[in-house]
Amino acid sequence: MALLPEKIIDFHVHLFPDKLFEAIWASFQKNYNWNIIHKYYYGECIRRLRDGGVDTIVYSNYAHRAGIAEGLNRWNEKILSEHHNLYCFAAYHPDDESALEMAQRLLENPRVLGFKLQLLVQNFYPHDERLFPLYEMVIRKNKRILFHTGTGPVGNKYVGLEHFTRAMKKFPELPANVAHMGAHEYRGFLDLLDCYPRLFLDTSFSFLPKPHAGYNLGTEYLEKHKSRILYGSDFPMLIMPREAEIENLLKMELSPELYNRVFYDNGNTLIRSITGK
Repeated sequence: MALLPEKIIDFHVHLFPDKLFEAIWASFQKNYNWNIIHKYYYGECIRRLRDGGVDTIVYSNYAHRAGIAEGLNRWNEKILSEHHNLYCFAAYHPDDESALEMAQRLLENPRVLGFKLQLLVQNFYPHDERLFPLYEMVIRKNKRILFHTGTGPVGNKYVGLEHFTRAMKKFPELPANVAHMGAHEYRGFLDLLDCYPRLFLDTSFSFLPKPHAGYNLGTEYLEKHKSRILYGSDFPMLIMPREAEIENLLKMELSPELYNRVFYDNGNTLIRSITGK
């Protein structure tokens, strides 16, 4: 079996304050019948990822409604100051009165890589004009947006390839990460990599073994785009052990270069391009 690089960068982790974590776990159970198996608070999440070989953690959280991003981001700033090799896609909601002022302040923090837009939960489109000033700011500041914009594991009217493509056509220079490889529209999102040089996809939730398998295009697409794919675990929001997705990726017997790039090199290069370090 292929080997992982000595150090791993996990580009898709969720960290929330404890009470908010509890509310999300309960919501997943109620709305999707998903039993999250790793119900760990943020400190335990960080420790377990480190013990599992993750050297650098890139996490996100999101504002599911207006009025909570400011508090979440104060919490983000606190834990970023307490842990090494920890980076964040911070919370943002366009209906907050001081959203852009808050964004401008946060983007001065070298540990804040940009913002997370969870369109499935936040219920607005990626091409919503309220987001345009944020996109312009992120481009100017050389930061990024992490989009949950695919139709998987579940979808609604605000997500999907068509909506995301519309946003990218408006802002072709937007530095963007797409969670879950754009599931379930894998081919369409992978094809976008040929059009938008600052676009990356992350692997989270896409390479689980059966019966939850997602990605189904074979190895050629992955090898072709190996420089534009980032490993992400989705930890701790998992319904199977974290190791299951890694093992499944290794069983695909992809090239050693791909594993090195996806699990470390691409993430390291991306972080350095943002932080200058």
